Amino acid sequence: MSRRAIAGLFAIGAVALALAIFAATKVHETTSSAEPSGAVSAPDSAFEGAELPPGVRAPDFSLRDENGKRVTMREYRGKPVIVTFLYSHCHDTCPIQAQQIKGALDNLGRDLPALAISVDPPGDFPKSVDRFNREQGVTGRIRWVLGRESQLRPLWEGFHTTSQTPSSEHMARLVLVDKRGFQRIGYPSSQVTPERLAHDLRLLEKE
Repeated sequence: MSRRAIAGLFAIGAVALALAIFAATKVHETTSSAEPSGAVSAPDSAFEGAELPPGVRAPDFSLRDENGKRVTMREYRGKPVIVTFLYSHCHDTCPIQAQQIKGALDNLGRDLPALAISVDPPGDFPKSVDRFNREQGVTGRIRWVLGRESQLRPLWEGFHTTSQTPSSEHMARLVLVDKRGFQRIGYPSSQVTPERLAHDLRLLEKE
Protein backbone atom coordinates (compact mmCIF):
# COMPACT_ATOMS: atom_id res chain seq x y z
CA MET A 1 0.00 0.00 0.00
CA SER A 2 1.33 3.44 -0.91
CA ARG A 3 2.26 6.05 1.67
CA ARG A 4 -0.49 8.27 0.30
CA ALA A 5 -3.11 5.56 0.86
CA ILE A 6 -1.85 4.88 4.39
CA ALA A 7 -1.97 8.61 5.20
CA GLY A 8 -5.51 8.76 3.88
CA LEU A 9 -6.59 5.93 6.15
CA PHE A 10 -5.03 7.65 9.18
CA ALA A 11 -6.85 10.88 8.30
CA ILE A 12 -10.19 9.11 8.00
CA GLY A 13 -9.62 7.34 11.32
CA ALA A 14 -8.74 10.58 13.09
CA VAL A 15 -11.89 12.28 11.83
CA ALA A 16 -14.02 9.33 12.91
CA LEU A 17 -12.45 9.33 16.37
CA ALA A 18 -13.01 13.07 16.75
CA LEU A 19 -16.67 12.74 15.72
CA ALA A 20 -17.17 9.90 18.21
CA ILE A 21 -15.64 11.93 21.07
CA PHE A 22 -17.77 14.97 20.15
CA ALA A 23 -20.95 12.89 20.05
CA ALA A 24 -20.20 11.27 23.39
CA THR A 25 -19.52 14.68 24.97
CA LYS A 26 -22.85 16.11 23.74
CA VAL A 27 -24.78 13.11 25.04
CA HIS A 28 -23.13 13.52 28.46
CA GLU A 29 -23.89 17.25 28.54
CA THR A 30 -27.54 16.71 27.55
CA THR A 31 -28.02 13.97 30.13
CA SER A 32 -26.35 16.00 32.87
CA SER A 33 -28.40 19.13 32.22
CA ALA A 34 -31.69 17.25 31.90
CA GLU A 35 -31.29 15.06 34.97
CA PRO A 36 -28.73 16.24 37.56
CA SER A 37 -26.92 13.57 39.54
CA GLY A 38 -28.96 12.51 42.55
CA ALA A 39 -32.13 14.34 41.42
CA VAL A 40 -35.34 12.66 42.52
CA SER A 41 -38.73 13.55 41.07
CA ALA A 42 -41.24 14.41 43.78
CA PRO A 43 -44.45 12.37 43.64
CA ASP A 44 -47.53 14.19 42.43
CA SER A 45 -49.79 15.41 45.21
CA ALA A 46 -53.33 14.10 45.42
CA PHE A 47 -54.49 17.58 46.50
CA GLU A 48 -55.58 20.31 44.13
CA GLY A 49 -54.26 23.13 46.33
CA ALA A 50 -50.67 23.64 47.47
CA GLU A 51 -49.57 21.44 50.36
CA LEU A 52 -48.16 23.51 53.21
CA PRO A 53 -45.05 22.63 55.26
CA PRO A 54 -45.85 19.77 57.64
CA GLY A 55 -46.44 20.26 61.34
CA VAL A 56 -47.68 23.88 61.29
CA ARG A 57 -50.64 24.19 63.63
CA ALA A 58 -53.44 26.63 63.03
CA PRO A 59 -53.22 29.34 65.70
CA ASP A 60 -55.66 28.72 68.50
CA PHE A 61 -57.88 31.51 69.77
CA SER A 62 -60.95 32.23 71.83
CA LEU A 63 -62.87 35.20 70.41
CA ARG A 64 -66.44 36.15 69.48
CA ASP A 65 -68.38 35.50 66.29
CA GLU A 66 -70.95 37.78 64.63
CA ASN A 67 -73.61 36.51 67.03
CA GLY A 68 -71.55 37.27 70.13
CA LYS A 69 -70.87 33.57 70.78
CA ARG A 70 -67.48 32.25 71.79
CA VAL A 71 -65.57 30.75 68.85
CA THR A 72 -62.34 28.77 69.08
CA MET A 73 -60.16 26.83 66.69
CA ARG A 74 -60.02 23.88 69.03
CA GLU A 75 -63.77 23.26 68.96
CA TYR A 76 -63.46 22.02 65.38
CA ARG A 77 -61.04 19.17 66.07
CA GLY A 78 -62.16 16.08 64.20
CA LYS A 79 -63.32 17.99 61.09
CA PRO A 80 -61.55 19.81 58.27
CA VAL A 81 -62.02 23.56 58.54
CA ILE A 82 -62.03 26.16 55.77
CA VAL A 83 -60.31 29.36 56.92
CA THR A 84 -60.49 32.54 54.91
CA PHE A 85 -59.79 36.22 55.58
CA LEU A 86 -62.51 38.76 54.82
CA TYR A 87 -63.85 42.17 55.67
CA SER A 88 -67.52 42.98 55.55
CA HIS A 89 -67.29 46.19 53.48
CA CYS A 90 -65.32 44.50 50.68
CA HIS A 91 -66.89 44.57 47.20
CA ASP A 92 -64.38 42.58 45.11
CA THR A 93 -62.26 39.68 46.39
CA CYS A 94 -64.24 38.92 49.57
CA PRO A 95 -67.61 38.24 47.91
CA ILE A 96 -65.80 36.03 45.39
CA GLN A 97 -64.18 34.00 48.17
CA ALA A 98 -67.51 33.66 49.96
CA GLN A 99 -69.09 32.33 46.76
CA GLN A 100 -66.24 29.87 46.24
CA ILE A 101 -66.80 28.48 49.73
CA LYS A 102 -70.56 28.35 49.23
CA GLY A 103 -70.07 26.52 45.94
CA ALA A 104 -67.68 24.01 47.53
CA LEU A 105 -70.15 23.21 50.33
CA ASP A 106 -72.93 22.83 47.77
CA ASN A 107 -70.65 20.52 45.78
CA LEU A 108 -70.00 18.41 48.89
CA GLY A 109 -73.70 18.21 49.63
CA ARG A 110 -73.11 19.02 53.30
CA ASP A 111 -71.62 21.82 55.37
CA LEU A 112 -68.21 21.75 56.98
CA PRO A 113 -66.89 24.47 59.31
CA ALA A 114 -65.91 27.64 57.47
CA LEU A 115 -64.34 30.52 59.39
CA ALA A 116 -63.82 34.06 58.10
CA ILE A 117 -61.19 35.84 60.15
CA SER A 118 -61.75 39.58 60.07
CA VAL A 119 -58.92 41.60 58.50
CA ASP A 120 -60.56 44.96 59.26
CA PRO A 121 -61.28 45.09 63.00
CA PRO A 122 -62.40 48.76 63.04
CA GLY A 123 -64.91 48.16 60.23
CA ASP A 124 -66.27 44.69 60.97
CA PHE A 125 -69.26 44.69 63.32
CA PRO A 126 -72.04 42.13 63.81
CA LYS A 127 -74.48 44.19 61.72
CA SER A 128 -72.08 44.67 58.79
CA VAL A 129 -71.13 41.00 58.89
CA ASP A 130 -74.80 39.95 58.94
CA ARG A 131 -75.43 42.16 55.89
CA PHE A 132 -72.45 40.67 54.05
CA ASN A 133 -73.53 37.10 54.81
CA ARG A 134 -77.11 37.77 53.71
CA GLU A 135 -75.99 39.35 50.45
CA GLN A 136 -73.70 36.41 49.71
CA GLY A 137 -76.20 33.77 50.80
CA VAL A 138 -73.84 32.28 53.40
CA THR A 139 -75.69 33.03 56.64
CA GLY A 140 -75.11 30.09 58.96
CA ARG A 141 -72.47 28.64 56.63
CA ILE A 142 -69.55 31.04 57.15
CA ARG A 143 -68.83 31.99 60.74
CA TRP A 144 -66.78 35.11 61.41
CA VAL A 145 -64.03 35.63 63.96
CA LEU A 146 -64.17 39.20 65.28
CA GLY A 147 -62.05 41.15 67.73
CA ARG A 148 -59.63 44.00 68.23
CA GLU A 149 -56.50 44.32 66.13
CA SER A 150 -54.34 43.16 69.04
CA GLN A 151 -56.47 40.00 69.29
CA LEU A 152 -56.55 39.26 65.57
CA ARG A 153 -52.95 40.05 64.66
CA PRO A 154 -51.62 36.72 66.07
CA LEU A 155 -54.10 34.96 63.77
CA TRP A 156 -52.99 36.93 60.70
CA GLU A 157 -49.37 36.16 61.50
CA GLY A 158 -50.09 32.52 62.30
CA PHE A 159 -51.85 32.03 58.98
CA HIS A 160 -49.25 34.14 57.11
CA THR A 161 -51.67 36.72 55.81
CA THR A 162 -52.05 40.51 56.05
CA SER A 163 -54.75 42.87 57.24
CA GLN A 164 -56.71 45.48 55.34
CA THR A 165 -55.31 49.00 55.57
CA PRO A 166 -56.29 52.34 53.96
CA SER A 167 -53.23 52.09 51.70
CA SER A 168 -53.11 48.37 50.86
CA GLU A 169 -55.44 45.48 50.15
CA HIS A 170 -55.23 42.45 52.44
CA MET A 171 -53.76 39.21 51.13
CA ALA A 172 -56.58 37.19 49.62
CA ARG A 173 -55.97 33.55 50.43
CA LEU A 174 -57.65 30.49 51.86
CA VAL A 175 -56.32 27.69 54.08
CA LEU A 176 -57.66 24.22 54.83
CA VAL A 177 -57.00 22.98 58.36
CA ASP A 178 -57.12 19.23 58.93
CA LYS A 179 -58.90 17.25 61.65
CA ARG A 180 -55.91 17.51 63.99
CA GLY A 181 -55.66 21.28 63.70
CA PHE A 182 -52.73 21.48 61.26
CA GLN A 183 -52.60 23.86 58.30
CA ARG A 184 -52.51 21.53 55.30
CA ILE A 185 -53.57 23.18 52.04
CA GLY A 186 -53.27 26.78 50.85
CA TYR A 187 -54.71 28.63 47.88
CA PRO A 188 -54.18 32.13 46.54
CA SER A 189 -57.62 33.60 45.88
CA SER A 190 -57.02 33.50 42.13
CA GLN A 191 -56.58 29.71 42.20
CA VAL A 192 -59.63 28.74 44.26
CA THR A 193 -62.59 27.01 42.64
CA PRO A 194 -65.52 25.26 44.34
CA GLU A 195 -64.50 22.00 42.68
CA ARG A 196 -60.90 22.16 43.90
CA LEU A 197 -62.01 23.02 47.43
CA ALA A 198 -64.57 20.22 47.54
CA HIS A 199 -62.03 17.73 46.19
CA ASP A 200 -59.45 18.57 48.87
CA LEU A 201 -62.02 18.63 51.66
CA ARG A 202 -63.10 15.11 50.73
CA LEU A 203 -59.49 13.93 50.95
CA LEU A 204 -59.02 15.57 54.36
CA GLU A 205 -62.25 13.99 55.62
CA LYS A 206 -60.91 10.53 54.75
CA GLU A 207 -57.67 10.95 56.70
